[in-house]
Amino acid sequence: MARIDSKVIFVTTSPRTPAKMIPEIELLNTHFAGKKWNTDTQRAFMELLKEENFFNGQGAKDPAFSARDRINRAPKAFGFVILSPKISLTPAGTVLVNSKRKDEIFLRQLLKFQVPSPYHKPSEKSAEFCVKPYLELFRIVRYFGSLKFDELMFFGLQLVDYRKFDEIVQKVNEFRTAKAQNEGNYKKFRKEYLDKELREIYKNDIITGNTKTRETNDASISKFLKTKASNMRDYADACIRYLRATGLVNISHIGKSISIVHEKIQEVDYFLEHTSREPVFIDNEKRYIDYIGNAETPTLLSDNRELLEQKIATEFPEIYITNEMSLYQLKDLFADELEKRKEQILTEQVRAIKDYRLFDEINSTFDQILDNSLYDTPLMLEWNTWRAMTMLDGGSIKANLKFDDFGNPMSTAQGNMADIVCDYGDFGLTVEVTMQGGQRQYETEGEPVTRHLAKVKRETEKPAYCLFIAPKINEACIAHFYALHKMNISYYGGKSTIVPLPLNIFLKMVEDSHKASYVPEPEHVQHFFERSNELAESTDNEKDWYNGITQEALNWLNG
Repeated sequence: MARIDSKVIFVTTSPRTPAKMIPEIELLNTHFAGKKWNTDTQRAFMELLKEENFFNGQGAKDPAFSARDRINRAPKAFGFVILSPKISLTPAGTVLVNSKRKDEIFLRQLLKFQVPSPYHKPSEKSAEFCVKPYLELFRIVRYFGSLKFDELMFFGLQLVDYRKFDEIVQKVNEFRTAKAQNEGNYKKFRKEYLDKELREIYKNDIITGNTKTRETNDASISKFLKTKASNMRDYADACIRYLRATGLVNISHIGKSISIVHEKIQEVDYFLEHTSREPVFIDNEKRYIDYIGNAETPTLLSDNRELLEQKIATEFPEIYITNEMSLYQLKDLFADELEKRKEQILTEQVRAIKDYRLFDEINSTFDQILDNSLYDTPLMLEWNTWRAMTMLDGGSIKANLKFDDFGNPMSTAQGNMADIVCDYGDFGLTVEVTMQGGQRQYETEGEPVTRHLAKVKRETEKPAYCLFIAPKINEACIAHFYALHKMNISYYGGKSTIVPLPLNIFLKMVEDSHKASYVPEPEHVQHFFERSNELAESTDNEKDWYNGITQEALNWLNG
């Protein structure tokens, strides 16, 4: 049981991307089911996790703590695992691992997550909780039609008691009115409004002088409020990512807002009407575990055969439904048709991209990425780079990010695979992107990038290269990738040709492909990477190699 001191909605922020739970709990169940969850098994789990490369980091300082951070938070809180007396998956966890429609499983579990619960008991210092946070967030987004990120952060997180819903609605309306009356300098208006809300939320802490934060000895009010604002930003971001995992919401990356997918409104209205808002089994852990781990509750629209048939008939009128079909067969049928529609949408997107019809839009999106003006910049960088690679040259270009039912980017690639994999027939190419800079770029990206490339070499049994793209390339990454050109390491399938390029150089390559009087061919791509190998052999240091390959990139179609 965890004691929480939060004055705003309490949600888990680990893992940041919900889908990352899936391979991790599967790994936990495969190797540790039936064992005790203690320091020994936690350390052993982290060793396996590092080898699978699901975890972006090493957990070296305290592997047991890192394991608890991965499993004791979201997987346990959402009812996917049981850790006492022995490790096991719940029915919900088993279905999450095996089901083809993960979004429905995430939805059921999010709707049941509550505070207080036997897992999360508010302390005397916390707000008085009585809420199922995600249920109420769905409700407020549905009420307004669209909710800005700032509105969710400022006011949605104050919905600690579902009975305060109307009060929070009024706060949002007052904010929108004040914002309309203060056009011009939103940044200044935002800062002042947030300061006012924070001082109201934490007024008792300020009055009593309880303003020292965990990370520092600085007890100043300004530092205290700055820390709380940062925490709220993380909470709001986590809320959106977990809501997104249900497939029921759209994200406007430019407007930084969230809304219900139009085709999913009926489904949202159904569970808002039929799901109890009251927390249950607060003091009965056994019953709560049975409740939170149940894979079939709460009731969703897809559990109502008549409504599901209506939905299938509306979205796929050509499908013939017989009375002999069971509810589960109908669900599978609907899931299969949604997947077919998504693939068709993506195929149309690829056709438009290859015809350069989206050239201006792709360029504009890269400009917004460089300006950091989009909501989820890492996701947008991965998605837009996939579009650019598709447009750049021939070959089969596969993005490993997750798309929603309508072909929109939903979450980044899982940690055990390259972001983008390109098949050019005689050879392959992995593409890795990151917004990370500085030393952290090397620490989190260096080794995994090499491992992903080795995996593609091993699985395809063909030569393969790697393109590494970031807004800025860290010197440690340059040195690391240069060395790998020269080192014959059997673990990585021999020498590794990994070329790091800053985003602006990659954009020039895309622009050149658009301006060329011919369509670039796979041999142009291969020639570029082979030039990297030649430069690595002919230069004495990483700086000369990097400067050389950068110049090659600027003239990649002139060779």
